Amino acid sequence: MATKELKTFTREEVALHNKDGDLWIIVDAKVYDITRFKNLHPGGASVLLDAEVAGQDATEVFYGLHRHEVIEKPQYKRLQIGVIADEKSVIHGRVVGELSKVPYAEPTWLSTGYHSPYYTENHRAFQKAVRKFIDEVVTPDAVAREEDGKPPSASVVEAMAKVNLHAMRMGPGKHLKGLELMGGLVKPEEFDYFHELIITQEFARSGCRGYGDGLMSGSVIGLPPVLNFGSDTIKAKVVPDVLSGRKPICLAISEAFAGSDVAGLRTTAVKTEDGKHWIINGTKKWITNGTFAHYFTVGCKTEDGFTVILVERGEGVATKSIKTSYSPTAGTAFITFDNVKVPVENTLGGEGAGIFVMLSNFNHERWVMICSSARSQRLIVEECLKWTTQRTAFGKPLHSQAVIRNKLAAMISRAEAVQSWLENITYQMNNMSYKEQAKYLAGPIGLLKMTSTKYAQLTATDAVQVFGGRGITKTGMGQHIEHYHRTVPFDAILGGAEDVLGDLGVRQAIRQMPKNVKL
Repeated sequence: MATKELKTFTREEVALHNKDGDLWIIVDAKVYDITRFKNLHPGGASVLLDAEVAGQDATEVFYGLHRHEVIEKPQYKRLQIGVIADEKSVIHGRVVGELSKVPYAEPTWLSTGYHSPYYTENHRAFQKAVRKFIDEVVTPDAVAREEDGKPPSASVVEAMAKVNLHAMRMGPGKHLKGLELMGGLVKPEEFDYFHELIITQEFARSGCRGYGDGLMSGSVIGLPPVLNFGSDTIKAKVVPDVLSGRKPICLAISEAFAGSDVAGLRTTAVKTEDGKHWIINGTKKWITNGTFAHYFTVGCKTEDGFTVILVERGEGVATKSIKTSYSPTAGTAFITFDNVKVPVENTLGGEGAGIFVMLSNFNHERWVMICSSARSQRLIVEECLKWTTQRTAFGKPLHSQAVIRNKLAAMISRAEAVQSWLENITYQMNNMSYKEQAKYLAGPIGLLKMTSTKYAQLTATDAVQVFGGRGITKTGMGQHIEHYHRTVPFDAILGGAEDVLGDLGVRQAIRQMPKNVKL
């Protein structure tokens, strides 16, 4: 299709087209003929016929009511008939693959003029490639699926598998051996937790919380127990299925009766008389990706205590979608196990060793959630800084009000504090064995997750106040704010509630108190 030739106009020429049957406007040095569109305008034709809009430069008015992506949509882009002579368009939205120039919109290590002791040039090249991939492949699907509630598109899952993103989201380890990571950008033996942090934080930039969980997040927390405690036979079968995206896995621990209380689980696993199989009965609730998972890492009550067993979808396994505050694309499920027969070889970590299996899994799960929470807060900071700059109130920019600047200061401080603590912990993870991480980092990670999610909720509340009515409207200028405010409690609950994790951190500190220290 040939590109429409754009004509050049003067502002005086545009001003002549200011009537009901002949209506033009200027937005960012571009001329639009909205004569026929005015009656379709969601805000009514009268807004466009206003003397300050009709035939005039409506840039400030437009950006006071609409996000930039609106004017980029094909149905509105085609309304452009020309440009203003000797002027250039200067406004743009998010540029695919590029870093934001808005202060504090990026973590310090990605900000011009700043330095970091943690990130190498390989990390920087990796971040650039991951951002481009997510902006081009993931984000468009995230926006669409967040709206219609369907699972992430198979094409996205397949594209991620081709560059082995599913494998990298499991963290460093033997499972990466022999794989080509991000087109060979990083060698498997050089891949570390900062690479994984980059992946998680880049995914969070889409601002689509339900989709973020729907995009194989269940596998991120459900597969590690198989990787770390499954037999070679089990791993040979399950790991390729999951990392290819063909057969997702999920972590099925929580129950309606027990919540986060693992000791209170009622799902039972009883051995058959010949001792060759488990018979599993019970229910699980709030299981991320449960509606479309093929494998289930299930916590069961057994004769010797708590045992984790791998279950494959089949006879006796039923899943039902649960309606939550975010999109159904997350696949949140209620699961029923009705006399499900599973080989004892599917036991992960040994009979009665379930607590150890789960505790070893929690550190990484919570760390991933912190990575996402930290980056999501930064997205809100960026939205608020943009809005307070372009929004006029009482004849001045919104940020001219001290109360607004105070809220921005608090938001920025929270985001920076969480990211700094997170990077310190990530550095420790890179320099500790798996057992050392379990010993030293469970407490700090618990405290940081508590801090991050508390900060996130404060930032969500402040952001709504900054955006006003737009902050509670699902579409338009405040859509990201509304979405964030509605879904931010998920991080405070999933992976362990704030109060429980805060208590965990303090109890671990108390256990490490030296006996000979007094005031």
